Amino acid sequence: MGYGVGIFLLALGLILALAVQDSVSGVDLTMVGWILAAVGVLALVLTAVTLSRRNAAQVRSTTTHADGRQTVRETRSDI
Repeated sequence: MGYGVGIFLLALGLILALAVQDSVSGVDLTMVGWILAAVGVLALVLTAVTLSRRNAAQVRSTTTHADGRQTVRETRSDI
């Protein structure tokens, strides 16, 4: 997904929940709208979290000791 999908679902959901006055037999358009809005917000949050994790820098350093052992140290820092 991405920001575009999240914004689209949020906008469509809010339009259905707040602006549409029509009714469809057997379908509660207001509830469908709120569900789509919630999914849109979730998509926006997940996209933001995923992109922020991807932008974090990860450094791996390997130290070789005199007896031949190796120690690997990984650090992660946010940019």
